[in-house]
Amino acid sequence: MVKSEWDRVKVRLKDEVGDAAYRSWLRPITLHGMSDDAVKLALPTRFMRDWVNTHYAERIRTLWGAENPAIRNVEIVVEAARAVSAAKTAPPQAAAIAAAPKAAPVETPRPAAPCAPAAAPAADADELGAPLDTRFTFKNFVVGKPNEFAWAAARRVAEADQVSFNPLFLYGGVGLGKTHLMHAIAHHIRERNPERSVLYLSAEKFMYRFIRALRGQDTMSFKEQFRSVDVLMIDDVQFIAGKDATQEEFFHTFNALVDQGSQIVISADKSPSDLEGIEERLRSRMACGLVADIHATTYELRLGILQSKAEQMGVIVPQKVMEFLAHKIISNVRELEGALNRVVAHSQLVGRTITLETTQEVLHDLLRASDRRITIEEIQKKVAEHFTIKLAEMSSARRSRQVARPRQIAMYLAKQLTSRSLPEIGRKFGGRDHTTVMHAVKKVEELKEVDQNFAEDVELLRRMLQG
Repeated sequence: MVKSEWDRVKVRLKDEVGDAAYRSWLRPITLHGMSDDAVKLALPTRFMRDWVNTHYAERIRTLWGAENPAIRNVEIVVEAARAVSAAKTAPPQAAAIAAAPKAAPVETPRPAAPCAPAAAPAADADELGAPLDTRFTFKNFVVGKPNEFAWAAARRVAEADQVSFNPLFLYGGVGLGKTHLMHAIAHHIRERNPERSVLYLSAEKFMYRFIRALRGQDTMSFKEQFRSVDVLMIDDVQFIAGKDATQEEFFHTFNALVDQGSQIVISADKSPSDLEGIEERLRSRMACGLVADIHATTYELRLGILQSKAEQMGVIVPQKVMEFLAHKIISNVRELEGALNRVVAHSQLVGRTITLETTQEVLHDLLRASDRRITIEEIQKKVAEHFTIKLAEMSSARRSRQVARPRQIAMYLAKQLTSRSLPEIGRKFGGRDHTTVMHAVKKVEELKEVDQNFAEDVELLRRMLQG
């Protein structure tokens, strides 16, 4: 009788909240027991229990009361063991999304994997995780204003004995140092406490491991391996955008690790709130710890990076060459270091002294590309001229369509044609928030789909700017 009542309540709940919310939060609930006027339900993790208590418990009580007026209270408890047992008896594919702390596909802790210190056999680590780059340590990370907050947060995670914020979410553009900081955390933890198991891997590899586990009908051991780590590090999490099954598993792995006090570190190219194609519940979960961004480099930081790189290479590079490179190569740190590598390699292989002239000769292609780089100011000027509005309107508070639409187009083109981040673009348009830029980009893309003349206008402006 109790079970049939619960079945009817679940049907009502699914109709009310929809398939997605039901699948995420309510389907994992199991009937734990019943006494006099109370029903006890169970969920596999504390996080899920707290969420259901906050958002659905009262509705469950009301619906159950309608089925059985004697029921006046519904208690929700955590019972991970029941979840594990259920998953073991479930069909292989169901188990992948079913219970146990609903751990998402988990990559077995790779001892060698960025940090998998000494938790598992080396062979397993090499197979399951990604290797650490010995160059990427805190010692070799050049700190400046654009990255000091992210660096400080990474140090805190690496040095803390107890989890202080979970997860640590690092985000920024390509080549600004996210991966360097993640490897540095892994190196530091392994050196400081070899007993802690740390697993580092890309989101892409996480997904491929999950798919392989599904095909091999081995999801349970996969989950258990992931849940056994002390620190889980996932790089470029934006890769799982639109991958619903992988997100489902990652979400439950996330919850299981947080419940057991394990540290999670995540990196992406955008902040959690700006990640498109990622479920809201997962974006919310990733934003609940500490979010630290890495801004584009400044001239001073680029110069410091070049000096540090030259010192590591054991070469002497004239100061004028360093300053020239710091002024010219502004896109990202990887390109900057690559330029220095080319200059030094040319000097050593050809036997010529490093001078400003030889540097310009060796990097002629890179410098030409750099000189062609489009600025936000150039975009604003060209769009304002095209639509015959004042340049100042790009930063004004006016919201009339004749001003707002060109401004949105300029934001869209700035996003498409420059390497600037959304917050940086927003600041160039009168200090607007990054969400305003996101809205502008989305609006322009939508209008291009339905308005051919509008699409031609935008394309013309793009060709003129790239000209």
